Amino acid sequence: MNLEFFIAKRITYEKKTNNNFSYAIINIAVASIAIGLVIMILSVAILTGFKNQIQKKVTGFGSHILITNFDTNVSYETEPISKNQDFYVNSKKIKGIKNIQVFATKAGIIKTKTDIQGVVLKGIGSDYDWSFFKNNIVDGSVFTVKDNAKTNKVIISKYIADLLKLKVGDNLFMYFIQNPPRLRKFKISGIYHTSLDEFDKLFIIADIAHIQKLNNWQSDQISGFEISIDDFEQINEMTDKVYDIAGYKINSDGSKMRVSNIIQEYPQIFDWLALTNVNVRVILILMLIVAGFNMISGLLIIILERTNMIGVLKALGATNWNIRKIFLYNAAFLITKGLLWGNAIGIVICLLQSYFGIIKLDPSSYHMSVVPINLKLMHLLLLNAGTLFATVLMLLVPSFIVTKISPIKAIRFN
Repeated sequence: MNLEFFIAKRITYEKKTNNNFSYAIINIAVASIAIGLVIMILSVAILTGFKNQIQKKVTGFGSHILITNFDTNVSYETEPISKNQDFYVNSKKIKGIKNIQVFATKAGIIKTKTDIQGVVLKGIGSDYDWSFFKNNIVDGSVFTVKDNAKTNKVIISKYIADLLKLKVGDNLFMYFIQNPPRLRKFKISGIYHTSLDEFDKLFIIADIAHIQKLNNWQSDQISGFEISIDDFEQINEMTDKVYDIAGYKINSDGSKMRVSNIIQEYPQIFDWLALTNVNVRVILILMLIVAGFNMISGLLIIILERTNMIGVLKALGATNWNIRKIFLYNAAFLITKGLLWGNAIGIVICLLQSYFGIIKLDPSSYHMSVVPINLKLMHLLLLNAGTLFATVLMLLVPSFIVTKISPIKAIRFN
């Protein structure tokens, strides 16, 4: 049996007397570990939850990877590309790609009796993945797009509906500034709300056939393709894969296709999300420092209380490292106790928030109505392992005080 481990276990779990001052100090140290871990769990869960929600909302409007015409046009009035591409079917067979869909965009103006509003009409086809908008519909429903029949139904955002005093079932008149100017009449099928104002103010979802007719395009001409992938963390690798199958291709008319991802299309949003990582790093470091110093105080108290024992062990031939290991094991036991309490409290708080949404947010400021939670086992394991390792590492220095204790003086110490 490991003698140091056995002694440390006996010290940790021995019965405490009511007058034992060190018992209170040690409990404070354990509590600091637990509280620190709770804060770290909440910080990581909330930050990653916030980032995931924003990423889902941005990619819900524009998917992960885009294939468009390679030109200098940066407006919503795009040059068309052909829908009949080999990769349109073959890309679905690539591991990591979840869905590929066609789209087209066109700028227009909504006019009511009292108001006007500039918007972008986004046309979608029968291959469109409605899962994002189904999760964000607040009134009405999405509509079905068929290749052989055009529908006049559209979905609009709650922001536009409130601004123009529109509701589900109302007719919507949209003007398109071209030569000659054109008018289209749509019917509102549903109203969505994502709290991402930059997009809610802009997009109306309709049948792609309307844009094809307005632009005098053929039925196989589109603005581009949207590709959704299984893992956002692999977006750069998947963009390279898509570029290999589509980016090098030159069409019969001499045009070329451009491959980009959502991070490149909206760098300001993802740069902002990247900055939030700094906040969590600061919190994690501060919590580790606070917990570490509290454990150092507790360890010093334990060493002081066990001075007689240290003298006896040295007199019996124990080395300084043997004795240091006893107190490091003892500290590891106490840290583990704090980690168990911290995990229990942190996980319960996260689950309550995740299922019941107890803490609310202002959607206009945070782009969501409740504090999001992303609780993952890997995050918990890394936080626990990192806390245990960092704290025990910090305790190596104060445990060095054992080497300065003389056996003769220690045995006589009272």
